[in-house]
Amino acid sequence: MESTSLFTANNVWMMTCTALVFFMHLGFSFLEIGLTRQKNAVNIIFKNFFVITAGLLLYCIGGFNLMYPGFEEGSMGFLKFAGFGITAPEIGMFAEYANGGYTWWTDFLFQGMFAATAATIVSGAVAERIKLKSFMIFTVIYVGLVYPIIGSWKWGGGFLDQMGFYDFAGSTLVHSLGGWAALIAVYLLGARIGKFSKEGKPNAIPGHNIPLASAGVLILWLGWFGFNGGSVLSADPELTSLTLVTTCLSAAAGGVSSALFSNILYKNFDLTMFMNGILGGLVGITAGADQMGPTEAILIGLIAGIFIVLGVALVDKLKLDDPVGAIAVHLICGVWGTLAVGIFGAMAGLNQFLIQLIGVAIVGAFSVISSLIILYIIKVTIGLRVDPDEEMKGLDLSEHGMDAYADFRLNQH
Repeated sequence: MESTSLFTANNVWMMTCTALVFFMHLGFSFLEIGLTRQKNAVNIIFKNFFVITAGLLLYCIGGFNLMYPGFEEGSMGFLKFAGFGITAPEIGMFAEYANGGYTWWTDFLFQGMFAATAATIVSGAVAERIKLKSFMIFTVIYVGLVYPIIGSWKWGGGFLDQMGFYDFAGSTLVHSLGGWAALIAVYLLGARIGKFSKEGKPNAIPGHNIPLASAGVLILWLGWFGFNGGSVLSADPELTSLTLVTTCLSAAAGGVSSALFSNILYKNFDLTMFMNGILGGLVGITAGADQMGPTEAILIGLIAGIFIVLGVALVDKLKLDDPVGAIAVHLICGVWGTLAVGIFGAMAGLNQFLIQLIGVAIVGAFSVISSLIILYIIKVTIGLRVDPDEEMKGLDLSEHGMDAYADFRLNQH
C-alpha cells in the first residue's frame, strides 16, 4: 500500500510539473508580445502556438525515441533511434520504469513540454521581421532533430553523460541550445528597420505593453517551479523543496543585481533589465538547482544579473538586434549556469569545471553548425526576412491579415 501511495504521489507531482512547464508558453507569449510592437502581436502568438503544437507532435512522431533511444553499454552514445511513434513498455504499474517513480506516459508528456521551449527562445529573438513559413520550417527541423539528438547525449545516457557532464534541468540542453540558434538567426536576419542609426548607434524600439511583459515574467517564474522541480523526477520532499528554494533565490538575486547594476551604468531603473535579470537568474540556476545551497544560488543569480546587463550591451555593440534579450538570458546565462556547477556545485572542482566547459563547447558547436546550415538553406531558397514594406506595415497585417487589438473607434456608430 505504501509503494502505491508513493508511486501516486510521484506521478501526480510530475503531472503537476508538466502543467507548469506548459504554462510557461503563456509566459513566453506575454513577454514577447509586451516587449515588441503592437503591429506584430498576432504573429508572435501564432508562432508560440505553432511551437507547442508542432513540438508535441514531432516529439511523439520521433523526438522522444531519438532522445531516449536506449544506448547499449559500451556504445559511443552519439546517435541512435528507437523507432517512430510511442508505445509504453509492457511492464507493471510500478515496475522498473523511472525507478517506480511515475508512468511512462507522464515522462513522455513532461519531456515533450521541454522540447518546444528551445524553439520558443528563438521566437522572441527573431520577432518582427522573420517570415512565418521560414520560422515554421526551422522549428520543425530544430525541435524534431537537433534538440533530441543533443538531449540524448546527456539525458538519454549518451557520451556527455558517460563523461560526467551535469545539467540538471537544461541550462545547456534547453536554454543555451536555443540561445545559440537565436544568435545565428539574428545574425543572418539583420536588425529591424530603425534599430541602428547610420553611425551604428542603437535606437530603442519600445515594447507596446510592459505590464503584459511583466505578467509574462511572473508566469515564467511560476512555471520554473515545474521546470526545475519536475527535473527531480520524483516527489522526493527534500530534493524538490531544495530545488524550489535555490530556483527562487537565484531568480530574486538575478533581478536585484541586474536592476542595480544597470542603474549604476545608465543612471535609471530599467524595468526590462529587472525582468530579464530574474529570467537570467532562473536560467543560471537550472543546471545545478539540486546541487546548490541557498548561498551558492544567490551568488549564481547575482552574477547572472550582471551578465544580463553586460550581455544586452554586447549584443547592441555587435549590431545584433534581439528585441527581447533572449541571447543574454538564455545563451549567456545558460553557459554561466552550466559552468557554475563546476564552481559551486556539490561536485565542484577543476575536473568537473573542465567537463562542464567541454560539454558547453560541444553543444555550442553542434547547435551553431546545425542552425547555420538550416537557416542558411532557408535564406537562399525561400528567404528568411519579410519585405521592408511588410515589416513597416507589421507582420499581423502582412502575414495574417488581422489586428491583435480591435480599433473600437472605427466600429462606433
